[in-house]
Amino acid sequence: MLYLSTRGHPERKHFCDILLEGLAPDGGLYLPEHYPQIDDAALTRLRSVLREQGYAELAFEILSLYIDDIPANDLRALCHKTYTAEIFGTPEIVPLRPLESGLWLQALSNGPTLAFKDMAMQLLGNLFEYELARRGEELNILGATSGDTGSAAEYAMRGKRGVRVFMTSPHGRMSAFQQAQMFSLQDENIHNIAIEGVFDDCQDIVKAVSNDLAFKRKYKIGTVNSINWARLLAQVVYYFAGYLQATTSNDQKVSFAVPSGNFGNICAGHVARSMGLPIAKLVVATNENDVLDEFFRTGVYRVRASADTHETSSPSMDISKASNFERFVFDLLGRDSARTQALFGEALAQGGRFDLSADPHFADAAKRYGFVSGKSTHADRLATIRDTHQRFATTIDTHTADGVKVARQHLGALDVPMIVLETALPIKFAETITEALGHPPERPARFEGIEALPKRVQVMPADVQQVKDYIVRHCD
Repeated sequence: MLYLSTRGHPERKHFCDILLEGLAPDGGLYLPEHYPQIDDAALTRLRSVLREQGYAELAFEILSLYIDDIPANDLRALCHKTYTAEIFGTPEIVPLRPLESGLWLQALSNGPTLAFKDMAMQLLGNLFEYELARRGEELNILGATSGDTGSAAEYAMRGKRGVRVFMTSPHGRMSAFQQAQMFSLQDENIHNIAIEGVFDDCQDIVKAVSNDLAFKRKYKIGTVNSINWARLLAQVVYYFAGYLQATTSNDQKVSFAVPSGNFGNICAGHVARSMGLPIAKLVVATNENDVLDEFFRTGVYRVRASADTHETSSPSMDISKASNFERFVFDLLGRDSARTQALFGEALAQGGRFDLSADPHFADAAKRYGFVSGKSTHADRLATIRDTHQRFATTIDTHTADGVKVARQHLGALDVPMIVLETALPIKFAETITEALGHPPERPARFEGIEALPKRVQVMPADVQQVKDYIVRHCD
């Protein structure tokens, strides 16, 4: 399997090369040359794999379709090392829980940092350590987080040989629990950089550094954000696991509702559906930062300035530039790399928007690719959390509440089971849960008193050069 850039760079690369690289040299994102197809017989076999051998073996089967430069026995061992009941709290790893008629929650937040990002990041940490040891190299990971990616990356990479992590985050814009999870880590290979700005400023810095090819090569810069294909690939697995748990035969379909900010999580659903997984609809649930909802309703993709990016009670979705969205648009436009470059490399840079409403391809977003969308507000969040707690004795976090709210809008029209992907455990957003319910959510014992631990973080302005200088000081 070879990988190409969404912006047309002529070079084709193997998985382990793009694992360590992040962005393509032309600023594009990597995708496989084609999506392997899962026919009825293959889906039946995967059904028995999950039932008889478990999630880790299912992960191996899916990943094997995309990774041909890691020996099969090594890849299987990496999957089984990653997806254990000890790490994820349950043998099922991603169990389904019925919420109401036709609506399910898929538990993705039982990992070390209580967020769905652990599902991919734990694998990524093991892949990085394996490949760097094989090459005798080191890697400096530069990332941006709006909340959960950072802690998931740091917990996955702490103590890993050959890896340093430099994680940027928007100063003061994450929950106290999220900040404590990251900033309390004292490992020497973990560096937290709080940027005076919003998440998009952090993401812009990561992209600017990644696009400086000389600096990137000299300092071995890699990424763990969802621009890294390996992370998105790991997420494809739980769509298969959710489908297989919710159905008994391959002629049944399900839909997935996904809280979406950076488009990585639901882009994995797009990949699974493109492989042939019987997904009826992919429901994009946004918060007040509704860039994605606006696109799927109107065809207009319009990024917001930092000042117009709302600070909300589902902060991990406070994003106005969905970096993974380029992968979907590339597919939507028939894999036309020249047009993708014109839209993402030029139109967005110059005018901050593009308009596909008159393009015949835009109708395919819904008709061919199954996308629908909706928006949730703070008031919706509170009402959904309260209702879910009162009627089903289940406490959900703020982002999952956005997913449930928008899922209910589309539930009746679809007439197939709807699986809402859980985003995080409620303790990560205790202030809003308390506002909704009048009491804080349950806190796992291992996180008692985390906010009072000593913090290790560097605050700096949204300045690319200052971040580069910081990396250089800690690498030389």
